[in-house]
Amino acid sequence: MKKVNNKLAGILVAGTMGFGGVAQAADLVIGVPNWPSVAMTADILKVVIEDNYGLEVELQNGTNPVVFEAMDGGSMHVHPEVWLPNQANLYQTYVEEKGTVSMNPNGVAAFQGMCVTKATAERTGISAISDLTDPDMAVNFDEDGDGMGEVWIGASGWASTNVEKVRAKSYGYDVTMNLLEMDETLAMAEVDAAVAKNENIVFFCYTPNHVFALHDLVILEEPAYDESKWTMIQPTDDPDWLEKSSTPVAWDLAYLHIHYASSLKDSHPEVASMLGSVKLDTDLVSAMTYAIVVDKVDTAEYAKQWVSDHADLVNSWLQ
Repeated sequence: MKKVNNKLAGILVAGTMGFGGVAQAADLVIGVPNWPSVAMTADILKVVIEDNYGLEVELQNGTNPVVFEAMDGGSMHVHPEVWLPNQANLYQTYVEEKGTVSMNPNGVAAFQGMCVTKATAERTGISAISDLTDPDMAVNFDEDGDGMGEVWIGASGWASTNVEKVRAKSYGYDVTMNLLEMDETLAMAEVDAAVAKNENIVFFCYTPNHVFALHDLVILEEPAYDESKWTMIQPTDDPDWLEKSSTPVAWDLAYLHIHYASSLKDSHPEVASMLGSVKLDTDLVSAMTYAIVVDKVDTAEYAKQWVSDHADLVNSWLQ
């Protein structure tokens, strides 16, 4: 993968500085971080809320911490897809401690790990994450000739990206591989290009995601998740987070949950009830990401059609 100077997270944060004005114009504001499935879920929730409760809903870009802070302060009202345990620190602060944010209990199961294409595995013999610590293996992923390989670990602003930095340090491939951060759209375009050119590539992968439907992938092996060996501190909690963290095992199974401002229970109780009742699954979310990334649908129009096509499911949220 090519090294990309990604300024997206900063742009997103800067873009949210004006959301106070938007919040005054709209009845509700949904925060939208920078990955496909959260964007589509946001559009679907907008359609459901506007069609059933007669409220005006705005969508606003923002990183995970910004959206949580805004829900706490009342400038935003919904985060459509919070990954847990990735965002455990934000959950602990705003849900458990302050109580200003509430969580929908119906989580969508998600996997996280490292992948290569099947052709890459066959050409290089790589089968496990630990193989990346071998300089002779890492050079198979060297695109700039510096003797180190390149691996995409996620986008700036993702909690999982910080975890992948720690995992690279814990396994030891931070000394053999350049850890690349870039927008997911660019990273997946690199995967597509590598497949087309029969080139080697290794990258952070997760479900639900369209890439598993597009390409034949191999998930790299690693020791099973062990809670006693998983110590992860986010940079928002400690400036020495990288040194103090250690995660030399596989990710635990993650779950994606809608979160919303607890104040909605008083200001718009029906909406709060609906947000707490939404239930999706991995297949539905994967189909959404495929539509937005591969089919390149207009998300707003797709959301309207999706709500119509899934009327029974949506009605179950409204009970």
